[in-house]
Amino acid sequence: MKGASRFTRFAARVAHEVGRPLVFAGACVMVVVWAAIGPLVGFSDAWQLTINTGTTIVTFLVVFLIQNTQNRDNAALQIKIDELLRATAEAHNSLLNLEELSDQEIERFRQGYIRLATLARRKGVPEFDGDFDPDRNDGPPQDDRVGETMAARTRQP
Repeated sequence: MKGASRFTRFAARVAHEVGRPLVFAGACVMVVVWAAIGPLVGFSDAWQLTINTGTTIVTFLVVFLIQNTQNRDNAALQIKIDELLRATAEAHNSLLNLEELSDQEIERFRQGYIRLATLARRKGVPEFDGDFDPDRNDGPPQDDRVGETMAARTRQP
């Protein structure tokens, strides 16, 4: 992570470490030890407060660190996907930066791809037919346009 801030490096390191099996095993051991001590201290309020406070603080802090790491990873992944779309001749440029659209616009794209998949499965066409117009940014084509294209593609010569 050359050039990353100290916090970014710290967050990435913590997110990596807390996901390791050894850390999980250590947490399990701590809970077992805590439970074993319970009878020795009469299951006191202080005994219960110890685990409640400790787990709450750790959970609260780790959630923010992991979220920071996931946000960064997701942003980098979106850039990589956008580059693949941009560099692929058959890809639809209207899909670039899709994550910035409203929920309704994304749902419109999703429904268009669901229609394409349904028609392709019905017609036995395993691959995408390239029916989108990359110069338009108004979402997937309507059912009738997709259906015609899919039907035309599956006709035998």
